[in-house]
Amino acid sequence: MKYNMKKVMLMLAFAGFGAGAYAQDPAVKEGVKMYYYKKFKSAQTTLTPLAEKDPLANYYLGLTLLEMGNLQQAQATFVKYPEDLANISGTARVAFLNKDVANGNRIAKELAGKAKKKDWMPQKYAADAITYTDGGDINQAIAWYKDALAKNQGDKSELHIGLGDLMRKQPTGGGEAMNNYEAVVEKDKTNSLALSRIGDLWYDARNYTSALDNYGRAKEADANNPLPYKALADAYSRSGKYKQALQNLQDYLAHSDNTFEDRLDYTRALYQAQSYCDAVTQAQKLLGEAPAARRIELTGILGFSQISCGDSLAALTNLRTYFTTQDPAKITPGAYIEYGKLFLKLGQTDSASVYYLKGINGDTAKNKTDVYRDVAEAFKAKKEYCKSGEWYDNLVKANPDAQAADYVWRVIMYYYCKDWTNAGRAADEFVAKHGEQQPSAYYWQGRVGSAIDSEATTGGGVQYFEKWLEKVGPSYDKKNDLKVAYQYLMYCAFNAKDKEKLKMWKEKLLAIDPNDKAVKELEELEKSQSGRQPVQRK
Repeated sequence: MKYNMKKVMLMLAFAGFGAGAYAQDPAVKEGVKMYYYKKFKSAQTTLTPLAEKDPLANYYLGLTLLEMGNLQQAQATFVKYPEDLANISGTARVAFLNKDVANGNRIAKELAGKAKKKDWMPQKYAADAITYTDGGDINQAIAWYKDALAKNQGDKSELHIGLGDLMRKQPTGGGEAMNNYEAVVEKDKTNSLALSRIGDLWYDARNYTSALDNYGRAKEADANNPLPYKALADAYSRSGKYKQALQNLQDYLAHSDNTFEDRLDYTRALYQAQSYCDAVTQAQKLLGEAPAARRIELTGILGFSQISCGDSLAALTNLRTYFTTQDPAKITPGAYIEYGKLFLKLGQTDSASVYYLKGINGDTAKNKTDVYRDVAEAFKAKKEYCKSGEWYDNLVKANPDAQAADYVWRVIMYYYCKDWTNAGRAADEFVAKHGEQQPSAYYWQGRVGSAIDSEATTGGGVQYFEKWLEKVGPSYDKKNDLKVAYQYLMYCAFNAKDKEKLKMWKEKLLAIDPNDKAVKELEELEKSQSGRQPVQRK
């Protein structure tokens, strides 16, 4: 899970963490745990009645309210205990979140100044206020954490975690952050929080294998903690393993508060995992309660899912809404491609081409081979062979080192749409690029040449078929391919009055199929034809 330092959110796992250790009341401990588990509704429900008598419960209630976006209510909560260190820290957080940086720094400095000799808690709370907001004096907070670490002779896990989190706000602080998290794990190999944090660092570095390993260890440390499941889901999704991401999100929902955002994440995961019909069901459920800011995205997920769930007309309705209301900057090239596929599915090829081009032009990737191929295959599936050939042509022009299959499909598509000029050009380029490794290049040169030479009089395909037969050798066993070549060569020999070759090609055809119709028909023509007119292939 990517750690968002711009929010107050701690992304913590409660097990093994000392934040709740100061709470003697089991009910308070449970409320604090819910806060660290990001189960904010549960935390609010649990902590509200306890906050009347317990300053720590009040502090975590205030933090919970901050997470829920209720700054004014949080401020009113913190000031109920004006002398309590934790709650003073809470008022500093509110100041920073309200962009009142000067006041936030003032409160934090006054709080840290309350520390006497071995007393490190004021410094810890002051530094926390800066760590989990923006705008504070980071260097001062680092100094407070380090001074507190030197004073504290007991469990230092909270301080190491806080300092690690703060260092992650520094452009080059990842190494020191890792050192602090690892210092916690060295003391407690099952500290779910530290393991989650280490996973976050690896995730940010796009080392998903290490991220997954540490998130898995965090999950094992406390199976009831929902956060590692969410972190695992994010890491799997980022690495393209959408099925595993979906499974972990399902586990996350089983342990979380099931907020709207949680269920929206789940709906996104269903779409990514290609569970389209389930995504349709979930999107339709969420639309009824979605805030305006989320309705556009949900409408898009619904429409794109309906394409593959068999409801193209409903998909068109929803996607028209999506594309006319969504900020163009938020529409991905892939979305345009999918929209193009829908138009193609509905037989609207001109609109399909428009959106395919939008997708291609908006894709900043240097190598767009996969996108070109995706479009070409979509037209191929609809038997729009000329269009498919054009997109395979775009692919090869953009990437001359494309695989042989792209070259051959370019030839085949032009061949099927009877564009002999482009088919011939494509076949020649296929031979030039892959002919030595791909004998089929010569075969398709022969097919194109024989198609142009429809009366088998010029022999335009002869040299290519002969080259192909030479390359594949006598053990080639695809009879249909051989028959295509043999029949053309036989007709050419007949029209050229080359009896020796005519006899050879007839024999090869009959060896494949003793009842070959072309041979039988030619024999009938030989009996009846004067020889002055060329025979035309059927």
